[in-house]
Amino acid sequence: MSLSELKLKDVVNVDTGKKLGRVMDIEFSVCDGCVQAIVVPGDFKLGSVLKGEKTGVVIPWERIARIGDDVILVQLLPGDEAEA
Repeated sequence: MSLSELKLKDVVNVDTGKKLGRVMDIEFSVCDGCVQAIVVPGDFKLGSVLKGEKTGVVIPWERIARIGDDVILVQLLPGDEAEA
């Protein structure tokens, strides 16, 4: 599956039912090329927007429960929603 295909899928937290947005980036290991995490949009902060900075929530690959045709289901704990 390519990044462009992942970017078309909505990411939903299965514990809360909250839609987190769509994948905007991925993190991967340079050593083995494996995906380590996906990044979805975070809360918008006016200062960040004015500076042109993108903020996102990093979701570790281990937290992905299922990747479907239209949606990616994730299980996030309250501390997992740290922004990058």
